Formats: sequence, structure tokens, C-alpha cells
Amino acid sequence: MAYAQPFPLAQPPQKALQQTFGPDLAVRLICPECRDPNPNIVEEFSSGDLVCGTCGLVLGDRIVDTRSEWRTFANDEGDDPSRVGAASDPLMEGIEQLDTTISFKDGGSGLARELQRAASRANSSRSERNLLQAFRDISNWCDQFSLPKTISDIAKQLYKRSDEEKLLRGKPLEAVIAACIFIACRQAHVPRTFREICNLTHVSKKVLGQCYKALEQAFNLTPGASQDRHAITPSGTTGAEDLLVRYCNHLALPPNFQPICADIIVKARELGIADGRSPVSIAGGAIYFTCYLLDKPKTVREISTVAGVSEGTIKLVYKLYYAEKEKLVKEEWIKDGKAKLDRLPVESSSK
Repeated sequence: MAYAQPFPLAQPPQKALQQTFGPDLAVRLICPECRDPNPNIVEEFSSGDLVCGTCGLVLGDRIVDTRSEWRTFANDEGDDPSRVGAASDPLMEGIEQLDTTISFKDGGSGLARELQRAASRANSSRSERNLLQAFRDISNWCDQFSLPKTISDIAKQLYKRSDEEKLLRGKPLEAVIAACIFIACRQAHVPRTFREICNLTHVSKKVLGQCYKALEQAFNLTPGASQDRHAITPSGTTGAEDLLVRYCNHLALPPNFQPICADIIVKARELGIADGRSPVSIAGGAIYFTCYLLDKPKTVREISTVAGVSEGTIKLVYKLYYAEKEKLVKEEWIKDGKAKLDRLPVESSSK
């Protein structure tokens, strides 16, 4: 006896439409030469061909190998049937790059946290955990500073070498990372000043300088950490002209401003003007001098905010440049109408 449906449908169910087309499973692939009802078809994945095993006739080409790809992707030959994971990272050589992540969803019992703690201790040593944490800090700080991945990789290589050779034992981790980022920026020709690195990493200038000096001597970077492109700075330190690109961009100055300002800085260095001043101070004073020279005036406060130096320091460098303005300004600039010496304010030179 059939039971009545408790909630009958409002409309009777419609019959499903029959499929008008579909694969014919009765069709078999046979060799047109042999015509054997039980063909011997061989798939040669090395050449991508479908071949008759009896007569050797090629029945198809460009077939896809659907089998498991048990190959080794390691540099050394051997049994390494690894088919999972991302590309190997040379910075993580000798460290297991595959890990297991345990979920936090345990119903509030706290079991997941204990399992995570036990798994992290069992899978990696303390040195490996410290190295991974340092790599994460370097990546985060480079992202905050809008630095490219190249600088991040260089800084990681420097830190790994210093950690392996125990060069800065006892120094704070933040100071070592800051020194590595500073050297990496200099090597990649995108220099940053000590003050900028200190503001980013919150490391004191004294500790950063100690770590930098130690790494500079250990890595044989004393002749110049960056092997600077400008042969005029024999000491290899960051030149004031290297900082002009960022400062001019922040001040929204035209493209033809930077080459003229760089020429003025180079000429002043040859004449010994403002020797002993920091590159940041020279860059700020040179920008202030060139702004009025090319009739692109910017206030001292604007330049001070961008360069990170005091207004008095900028005016002091401007005073030194103004005293030798005839030697710093090229005649061709005046003839072309680009520069005029009478645009330079006299009152700033007396302060």
C-alpha cells in the first residue's frame, strides 16, 4: 500500500527531456591498415603520438600525458619525487620550505594554540624561526618604504650572511635589519639617509651606525658599499645629487630642473663649497638656490619638510652658494634664458 505524499506538488513533475546527442561509446579506434577488431594501440608520451603496436602506423599526435609526473626538480640528481609546493627560494636553502598550518577553530578550547606551538617547535629550530621572522620584517619594512623587491632580496642576503657568520651577535634584531636595508638601498642605487631608515625602523642613529660599520668591514664594503655610479664621490657615500630625484618629485619640480641642480652640486664640490655638510643639507640648499635661479620658487619650509633638515641649515648652504654664484652658474644657462642671477634673493644670504 502506497502512502500519500504529505506535501504534494502543485504541478505534476514534468518528464525529463531526452538528450539529443551524446558520445557513442560503441565506437572503437582501430588501425585502418590492420583492421584488427582488438587493436593494439600504444600511447607514446615521449613523442606525443598514438601508434598502432602491430604495424607502427601513427594514428594521432599531440596527445597529453595524464599520468603522474614523477620527476625531480632539484639541482642535484637523485630521487626527489616532489610535485607540490612553490618554486624553491635560494634564500631558504637548507630550511624546510613546506609547512603545516593548524586552524584556530577549536571551539575555544585552546587546543589549536597548543598544537601550533608544538608543531612550530618540532618542525624548525630556533635559528630558523629567527631567520624567518627577520625575513618577514625586512619585507614589511621595504613595503612601508615603497622599496622594490630587489632591495628586499639584497637585504635578506646580507642578513643571512651576517647571521651565519655571527657578525653582529648581541645587537638588536631591528638594528641589524635596518643596516642591511641601508646597504641594500645603496647597492641598488636608490639611497636612503640614516634619518629616513631610523624613522622607519625606530632604531637609534648610534646603534644603526655601529651595525653598518661592522657589516661594511665584514663584507669588504669600505671602498664604497654601492660602488657608486658617480666617480666624483670617491668615498662611496651617498651624494647629494642622488637624493635629488625623490626631492624634486615631492616638490613637483619640472624634469629639466634636476640636471641643472645636479651640475651645481657637482661644481660646488669641485670648488670645495659647503665641504663637510651632509648630503641632505647640500641637496636642500642646492634645490633652494636652483628654484630661484630658474624662477621656480619654493619656500624654505616646503624644502625643509621634504628634505628633513632645518630651515636654517638650508639658508646656510644657500648663503655659501650665493657667495660663489658666478662660478656655479654656467654661461650657457644665462644665454639660453634659463637662469638669471638677479632672481636670487639677497636677503637670504644675509641671514
